[in-house]
Amino acid sequence: MSSHGSKQQLGLCSSSHQDLTPLSRKAVPELSRSTLAELGFTEAQSEQILQTVSSLKKGSAARDVSSSLSVLLVLGFNCSSVLKLLEKCPELCTVKEAQLQQRINHLRKLGLIEGSLQRTVAHHPNILMVPVKTVKSVVHFLREKCLFTSQQLTDILRDSPAVTLEDLDQLEYKFQYVYFRMGVKQADMVKFRLFRFPLDQVRCRHTFLERRGFYQTPDKKGQTTIINPRLDGVLHSDLDSFLTQLAQASAEEYHVFHKLLAREWKEEELQHAKIQAEREEEEDEEEEEEEETTGKRGYMKRRKR
Repeated sequence: MSSHGSKQQLGLCSSSHQDLTPLSRKAVPELSRSTLAELGFTEAQSEQILQTVSSLKKGSAARDVSSSLSVLLVLGFNCSSVLKLLEKCPELCTVKEAQLQQRINHLRKLGLIEGSLQRTVAHHPNILMVPVKTVKSVVHFLREKCLFTSQQLTDILRDSPAVTLEDLDQLEYKFQYVYFRMGVKQADMVKFRLFRFPLDQVRCRHTFLERRGFYQTPDKKGQTTIINPRLDGVLHSDLDSFLTQLAQASAEEYHVFHKLLAREWKEEELQHAKIQAEREEEEDEEEEEEEETTGKRGYMKRRKR
């Protein structure tokens, strides 16, 4: 597909919009049909935006919308595509211009260049709702703890932007599970877009294959006695293909297994919580004993005097 074709598909504006100055650099006008018309929105589109803002019920919403929409237009989206962004993420229009611009600039610094940046925002506008500090934390974790390269990090953000919304503990568990239990290296995690999939789906399909003898955890040398299926087959296959081609099982068998495994996980969580509570209780008792011993020593010193 040509760059011109991809721009049309995404609803990107022509170069004339690139020169648009965000309204908030001037005096921010009241949000109205006339203000939206100046930005290029039709009467029907303006009405839709006004209804969206009204439904958010935020006092400051109307004040920030014009400048927020202006930033999205400067980014290269046309009016129709901006409306699609707001349908996916209505709150986006209430983020202040300075915050939006800061988040966009930070994504550029992480390697999302023009084209990739617009496609990422088009498919997952929520990424512009994530504070820069949060994105930095996720990127630092993936770089320092998971040892992804800078290019791999860019690919992850481009293909799986929802990773910026994941809990870091869950993200760490997912990475360690796939790396150690499944024996999948970073390059394949990125290539086959691991971070698009929830942890439970990854664990369920892998465990099902493992217990049926079709997947084996590699030894310390990374070797197995069978050939494990690739990650894309495990994750990207629809359920029918997964069951017939990889697991050689029926849908009913998988359904029953899924229910039993969910029960196993629940029991594991309860057991883990119990152990954690006992550990915390022991630590509290040790602290109390230490405080009591320290108090007695102080009393004895005063008595000797």
